[in-house]
Formats: sequence, C-alpha cells, structure tokens
Amino acid sequence: MSEGHTHGHTQGEAASGTHLLAALALTLGFAAVEAGAGWWSGSLALLGDAGHMVTDSVSLGLAALAAWACRKPASSRHSYGLQRTEVLMGLLNSLLMLGVIVALTVAAIGRLLAPQAVQGETVTVVAFIGLVINILVAWMLSRGEQTLNTRGALLHVLGDLLGSVAALVSGLVITLTGWMAIDPILTLIIAALILASTIRLLLETLHTLMEGVPHHLSLKEIGHAIAARPHVRSVHDLHLWTVSSRQVALSAHLVVEDLGEWERVLADVAATLHGLGIDHLTLQPEPLLRQVHWAERGSQAKGKKLAN
Repeated sequence: MSEGHTHGHTQGEAASGTHLLAALALTLGFAAVEAGAGWWSGSLALLGDAGHMVTDSVSLGLAALAAWACRKPASSRHSYGLQRTEVLMGLLNSLLMLGVIVALTVAAIGRLLAPQAVQGETVTVVAFIGLVINILVAWMLSRGEQTLNTRGALLHVLGDLLGSVAALVSGLVITLTGWMAIDPILTLIIAALILASTIRLLLETLHTLMEGVPHHLSLKEIGHAIAARPHVRSVHDLHLWTVSSRQVALSAHLVVEDLGEWERVLADVAATLHGLGIDHLTLQPEPLLRQVHWAERGSQAKGKKLAN
C-alpha cells in the first residue's frame, strides 16, 4: 500500500484564528450596547439583533476553538489530527442559527399581534453603528481561509449584518411615519433570508460528516481518469471523501499490468489526482491475475471496465 500526504496549512489556520478572536471581541462588546439600547427603546429589531450578536459571539468563540484544534498534529488516537473539529463546529453553528431564527420568528409574530411603541431615533443611531461593526467583522472573516468552520461563523455575522440593516430601516420608517409594524415585519423577512443560507450550510456539513463525495468532484470521472493512466488496467474499491475543508482523501485498488512499474504508475496517478486537489492518497496495487472491474453501484454498466 502506498500513500501520499500534503500538509502546510498551519499559517492559514493561525490567521483564521486571529481574525476570529478579533471579530469575537468586537461582536461581544457591541452586543451589550445594542441589548441595552433595544431594551430602552422598545425595539424588537434591536433586541433581536443583540441576541443574534450574542450567538455570533458564541459562534466565533467556537470557530476560534476549532481553528486552534485543527492545528494540533496527528496522534496515535487521532491519525488525522483534529481537523474534523471544523466540521463539527460548522454543524453546531448551523443548529444554533436555526434556534435564533425560531426565536426571532416567534417574537416577531407576537409583536405583530400585540404592537408596542418603539423609539425610532435611538434604533436608527444604534443600528447604524451596528451595521458598521458588522461590515468590519464580515470583512475580517472573509480575508481568512474559507473553511466550513469560518463559513459557519461568517454566516452568523452576515445574518447579523442583515439584522442591522433591518433595524436601521425600521428606525427610519418609525421615525418618519410612526408605523410600528415595520419592526417585526422586517425581522421576519431577515429570518427567512438567513434560513436559506443556514439550511445550505447544514446540508453541506452533514454531507461531509457522512463522508460523501465532495460536491466539486465526480467519483465516476476520477475513476475513469485513473484507469486511463498508462499500465493501469482497471480500478475498484474507489472511495473519495472530505476530511476537512483543507483535505480531500481518496483510496482505491489499481489493477496494473506489471507490478514492476508500480513506482512509475504511483507517481503518475498521484500527480493526476493532486492536480484535482486530492492531496491524501491511499493506492493499493494488484497484479493482473484476473480482470477486476469498477462501476457505480446499481449502474447499467456494471462489469464494464474503466480503461484507456
């Protein structure tokens, strides 16, 4: 059995951790200010945004923890290291975000049924400051490496940015027209917008945890690409999965014409797969004693060789 490994993401992970910690400090600090202003002004949009920023802080804290954990080297108990931590945090952040959406929706419906007075001027000023801070935090996170972990944190921040926009518009409308219903209506609209992104991230993290084939790769096409290399007669037991956002892994059995050519075949196949972004390989050579075929499970082409 032969393997190939690619490392060297430590600097990117460290930078992500630094950005996450800085974003955490900004977000948590302003959340306290916004919560106080929301309670004093009676604005559900501000209170909802403050609550969202608190969950953002939790999300950013978890993401920073995951970025730190991913830098830990492999050990005898965790042969891949702790890279899967980022996937778990992406899942946790998605579920946390769903909880925020439910809470905002329930509160908004209650406010529609029983309207309350809101001080539009206070809401406008605080929401504008919050918008500026959220833009800054989103910019900081977008500069780092885009993993499931940081994307989960960025999703929270972008949702909060939309919440700040909603609170700002709400404050302006209430100040100019006195229409109080705009506050919960905008809250419901923002909750719906955040829901779509949250479900998309949740499905992606679940796909990764189930060791599904990465969405940007095709198992069938990669099988054909391997089988098309010189001296490779067929491919079987082909598996392709994501260890983390930084590492895609592949294992396969290759039936080769001559085991004496294996070193050359290995280098050739590895170069082909590395070019596709697959950097962790486990390839098993097998002699051409009998023809072994590979096809997708349930395929009509079962038994058809992946050949030159």
